[in-house]
Amino acid sequence: MLVRRIARPLLAASFVYGGIDTLRNPGSRVPGAKPIVEQITKAADEQLPVQVPRDVEQWVKIDAGVKVGAGVLFALGRFPRLSALALAGSIVPTTLAGHRFWEDSDPEQKFSNQAHFLKNAGLLGGLLIAAVDTEGKPSAGWRVRRASDKAVAQAEAKFEKAQKKAEKAQKKASRGRTQRKLKKQAKKVGKEIGLS
Repeated sequence: MLVRRIARPLLAASFVYGGIDTLRNPGSRVPGAKPIVEQITKAADEQLPVQVPRDVEQWVKIDAGVKVGAGVLFALGRFPRLSALALAGSIVPTTLAGHRFWEDSDPEQKFSNQAHFLKNAGLLGGLLIAAVDTEGKPSAGWRVRRASDKAVAQAEAKFEKAQKKAEKAQKKASRGRTQRKLKKQAKKVGKEIGLS
């Protein structure tokens, strides 16, 4: 659809541009990212069996790389749902690190950070919509339900067919037994009246 071909690059542009800028100059983002990285590494150390790196600049570069890579993929329409999800996951810590308006005492700085915070919240909303966009195709959940319903219907049909075959075979077998019984009785009666 034409709208997706236009909207995806527009949505991805700020991520790609910001990611490239951060990769060129990561030092300017380190002070803002430090409290968030400390919280993430502390939580990761408690939950994971391995120790995660604590170098804030390395985390800033990784985040920037995710923004550039996922942004390019999203803009090109390659793995759009996955790349939108990666960008959504990347924008949350970036927003919390860079736009902590609740900590600002200067009204102008607070207004600026609040505006950027809300802009990023809007971008997050757009990314979440893009992450669930199936482009008019049925979702994976729908496909799974349909396949399971189809498999159940096929199994039931095969079961009914097998049941009918079994009933038919049973009738045939009982007819054969009845005919054999009748022949035996006829022979017995024949012997009794002296025919055989």
